Amino acid sequence: MTRVNPPGKAVTYFFDGKPAEAYVGQIVAAAILQNGNRILRTTRVSNRPRGIFCGIGVCFDCLVVIDGIPNQRACLVEIREGMRIETQIGAGSYPVEEKL
Repeated sequence: MTRVNPPGKAVTYFFDGKPAEAYVGQIVAAAILQNGNRILRTTRVSNRPRGIFCGIGVCFDCLVVIDGIPNQRACLVEIREGMRIETQIGAGSYPVEEKL
């Protein structure tokens, strides 16, 4: 008999501005796929869609913007309550720091 662990506590996150539900302990990529989204980024030269390829952090196909920080591998980051995830367009850009 195979034992399946029950899912953790439900949390709400936002993907491209829309609320979605996931479980504590899930990685971002799994949460996004679970909610029916397959495209995580577009390529920087040809603007082609990319999703999960390797799922273990070796490639860079699952790059997303998490809480304003681009180039985060969705297959390596654990979901958190209130996390804001966005489809990464091209190479992504870092927020500009305000100069004092």
